[in-house]
Amino acid sequence: MTEELEQILSQLTEPDNAVIQQATAKLKQAFKDPAIIPALCAVMSGSQNPQIRQSAAVMLRLRVKKHWKKISPNDRESLKAVVLQAFMQETEHSVQYSISQLCAVMVKHETPDRWPALLQLLNESTKSSNPEDRQVGLLLLNKVMDSNPEPFKPHYCQLLQLFGTVLQDHENPTALYYCILTLTAITAYTGTDEMVRKSSLIKQKLLNPILQAVFPVLIAAPPPGEQDPEDEEDDTGDGTDNENTKHCAAQIIDTMALHMAPEKLFQQLMPLTQACLVSENPYQRKGAIMCLAVLAEGCADHIRTKMLSSLLQTVCQSLSDSSQVVRSAGLFALGQFSEHLQPEVSKYCAELMPLLLGYLSSLNEAKVGHVTKAFYALENFMENLGADIEPYLPTLMETMLSALNNTDNLKIKELAVSAIGAIANAAKELLVPYFSPVIESLKGFLTTTTEEMRSLQTQSLDTLSVLARTIGKDVFSPLAAECVQLGLNLTDTIDDPDLRRCTYVTQCFRFLSTHLAGLNTNAYIDEKEDACDALGEIAFTLLKLLEVVLPCFVETVRTEPERLVVMGVLESMNGVIKSCEGEVFRNPSRLKEISYVIRDVLKKKMACQDGGGDEAEDEDQQAEYDAMLQEFAGEGIPLVASAVPADSFAPFLNDLLPLIMGKTKSTGTVAERSFSLGTIGEILQALVTAPGGQGLAGRLSNRLLPVLVAGVRDSDPEVRNNSVFGLGCLAQAAGPIVLTDYPMMLSVFSNLLVKESDARVIDNLCGALCRMILSNSKAGNSLQTQQLNSIAARLPLKEDMEENKTVFSCLALLYTHSPSLNTAVLLMKQFAQNHCAEFQAAVRPLPAEQQAKLSAVVTAS
Repeated sequence: MTEELEQILSQLTEPDNAVIQQATAKLKQAFKDPAIIPALCAVMSGSQNPQIRQSAAVMLRLRVKKHWKKISPNDRESLKAVVLQAFMQETEHSVQYSISQLCAVMVKHETPDRWPALLQLLNESTKSSNPEDRQVGLLLLNKVMDSNPEPFKPHYCQLLQLFGTVLQDHENPTALYYCILTLTAITAYTGTDEMVRKSSLIKQKLLNPILQAVFPVLIAAPPPGEQDPEDEEDDTGDGTDNENTKHCAAQIIDTMALHMAPEKLFQQLMPLTQACLVSENPYQRKGAIMCLAVLAEGCADHIRTKMLSSLLQTVCQSLSDSSQVVRSAGLFALGQFSEHLQPEVSKYCAELMPLLLGYLSSLNEAKVGHVTKAFYALENFMENLGADIEPYLPTLMETMLSALNNTDNLKIKELAVSAIGAIANAAKELLVPYFSPVIESLKGFLTTTTEEMRSLQTQSLDTLSVLARTIGKDVFSPLAAECVQLGLNLTDTIDDPDLRRCTYVTQCFRFLSTHLAGLNTNAYIDEKEDACDALGEIAFTLLKLLEVVLPCFVETVRTEPERLVVMGVLESMNGVIKSCEGEVFRNPSRLKEISYVIRDVLKKKMACQDGGGDEAEDEDQQAEYDAMLQEFAGEGIPLVASAVPADSFAPFLNDLLPLIMGKTKSTGTVAERSFSLGTIGEILQALVTAPGGQGLAGRLSNRLLPVLVAGVRDSDPEVRNNSVFGLGCLAQAAGPIVLTDYPMMLSVFSNLLVKESDARVIDNLCGALCRMILSNSKAGNSLQTQQLNSIAARLPLKEDMEENKTVFSCLALLYTHSPSLNTAVLLMKQFAQNHCAEFQAAVRPLPAEQQAKLSAVVTAS
């Protein structure tokens, strides 16, 4: 079998899709043979082709990860020996890396105390006098510790001594790199406090040696006549290389920032960066700015509250540096600040926007890589401005439209199209005057079918979907017919049976849906997701096309093999249901189709959920995607419940609820319990306003009440929070039907209030008590007074501000029934003053006379 397997793996490297597909089918068959693991071991150890040895190691890792429990004890021992032997004899770094990843998977199951040969290899190689042996040993150490750090705890003191020695070896940068990665992995696992206490990492025992080793790499000049990879220009404008040594150095500082106390880190780093900022060497200035950039995420709170103004000034000054490499680093830093230091950084809009706009206007278009960095900084900053973008819109749009119309460089056009999407997210309806010329440009891009246009077309679709969501229905709808032309050339030139099956006869969905169906599944997943997003968002403005788009959604969810694409379609379908509500279900068959497609996703019956022996997917990622798929499907249930009469939905809900309730059991994961109980709560919330919802909620109460009460007692605060929310919604939706259960519910809430420390759970407890009052305002003054006192003692809300409206609605209702209720009056005055908008939203549904009375009460002295 070994020779046959090596031939299959060789065929997978061929640049021929037909050959690859045949080899993939053969590989799936081969994986059904019990001898697959010994055969993969033989190929990994014996093939003359390093690429095939690496492929065998990857396949073996995936197989072992998925089927370890099925491997007999004797075969496990043989496997451990063969893998270590293959690692020791391997000379290619890429193969060593893959085998170390295989060892890491095995260590999750076979802890170091049961694998003494692994510990012996690590001990000998990391202490070897041969630098290459040390490098390989540290690679293996990094991978196995990163995979399962807990069993290595007894060895931490010994490891720290080893790291202290390796950190002095500046002649072996790769070993240094793996050493620091392992050290930061330990820090991330144990937590900063424990590392400070137990290993004295921060007390300048290892922090200073790490920085002394890493910082020179970050500020080093490249060899004469060369540039750093991220500063090189190429045809795509993407000059970054994630594997270069400077990137590794920056990544190490980034990791330290995420896991160490910022005060201690800044104490060590700032003298180094300040010295470099005034250096005459541009690469030292660049390294200092890059250091500030990678600190932004992990030390965000520290920078926002103590250093933002001074660091922003430093970064802005770098944009006028005489060296382009420093200016590029400044643009990257400004983009990082804009992404991680919100909302405080947006307050510097008046200083930063003119600076960025002026900088952009002075750029040489031939320097595409540098232009890309400038757009990155501008986009990140603009997207969070909201209406504050208005004074800059004329200059912004003049710049973007000029780039669309006057440059021949496709990358710069793509950057401009992306920036227009960011502008639209901030400006919304303010972008209306520029809508027509933007659409004209997009139309031009999307009617070209040459391969080099593909990236620009993908970005154009993304921006088109943003415009559909932000520009306003009144503006977008009249121009919707023009969207038909955007895809006609693509449709006409792609010959594919799926394309013909999904070809439409009306408006822009013809283009979007055929683009979705016609793309190659493996090569263009990202573009298909973009098409799904655009399809959903444009559907919001085109109700009459629902009969076209919804069957496409249902068909794609059932037949599409890629999970990510199905997630995009489910998300879009949910968006359409939320926006169009009852319009979605005008066709009598639609409720059944959508309910059944949700049911079958929850039952894992879709094409993309067919395990099918696909060993090419990481098991953890596969499980994560499956869970996400089910969550997207589950999110559709309350949306359907709010869009149709309860009696119409009841038969389908009876089928769906057991699938959701099955995930509430204590044996499930926290994520499953949280999702399922949250979904139940949202379903009940939808029934509050659905026609006939009270009756259906009442009929379901006996099934749901025990599940929700059990959730209130869960150890996880998010699960408790969702359960409390669900109980409140059950009381509000079912009304008098569950009045006899009130004493039990109040007892549950009372017991929880005594010991609950999570602020969000307490906020939702207030909301749940208010829902009980709203549902039964005539249930008895003593009960209301008891509940109101419990609520008043825990106001104002601390985290879940969405519950403010529930609280305000409750207070307003209480006052209309009992104007002399002093507690309600005092609370209303307090909240009307501090939360005016929410209070107005709460009283708006009341009759005008009651609104006037409430306004008089809250404004009275």
